[in-house]
Amino acid sequence: MNRRRFLFIAAAAAFPGIAKAEVTTWQADMLGGMVRVDLRGPRGLAQTIAGMISATLMEVEAAASLFKTDSAINRLNATGRLDDVPPVLSDLLRLSGQVHQATGGRFDPTVQPLWRALAEGRDTRQERGAIGWQRVRPGPPVRLDKGQALTLNGIAQGYAADRVRRLLREAGYGQALVEMGEFAALGGSFSVAVEDPSIGQVAVRQLAGTAIATSSPSAMRLGSAFHILGPQGELPCWSTISVEAQSAAIADGFSTAFCLMPSAEIRATLRRSGDVTRVTAVDLAGNVFTF
Repeated sequence: MNRRRFLFIAAAAAFPGIAKAEVTTWQADMLGGMVRVDLRGPRGLAQTIAGMISATLMEVEAAASLFKTDSAINRLNATGRLDDVPPVLSDLLRLSGQVHQATGGRFDPTVQPLWRALAEGRDTRQERGAIGWQRVRPGPPVRLDKGQALTLNGIAQGYAADRVRRLLREAGYGQALVEMGEFAALGGSFSVAVEDPSIGQVAVRQLAGTAIATSSPSAMRLGSAFHILGPQGELPCWSTISVEAQSAAIADGFSTAFCLMPSAEIRATLRRSGDVTRVTAVDLAGNVFTF
């Protein structure tokens, strides 16, 4: 949760009605951070669903985690080609392509070599030349151009939150909140406060079957660079961007891209795309805007 700072308000009050139903919290350290699920349901079902939640997250990790040396994405990055493409990775590549196109290329998973070079304090000229989602062939097999590597950290957690929410819905839950950097709500309403690293809480949003993701470029630095990298050298325009959408994956990807867009471009993107319902933005001077 380095780049997203949330405060979940009034957890107990977030489950209105059905006073006799049990509130169960499941949490684990997965996908590079803490995952938490608050849900209602009979104890037996909650125990059963916990194993299914864990299995779902492990499936996403096995496909897309840069922290697992044997993950599909690390095998792809090591060789530039992957023949046995797991369905999760195929889903994430498809979603990444959609968000890349919708954001005019600002969302670009091929920044991974640049990210690593900056983190290691190396010269970045070669890595900058390898950036370009249009050179990725999603296959199968998936093929990368010379020098390329992918990071799906800007969308994988949101995708995992969507998967867990769908699992809970299919298991018969009516009220649940999935938190893994992003929030995905099943039912609601749930109150979520959005924070900026510099000025603290800036807004409270209500989730009812929706999702929210927030990106703050200054929450993590790579030497002198921000950890959200513009594929064409763009610098962040905002201190914090919070995106609300039906899908946590969409909110996740757009929140990353919007950090690199001035307000006019954000508005134009919102007019073209019906996926995002609201954007809360904090500029570098601490002013708060809603689009």
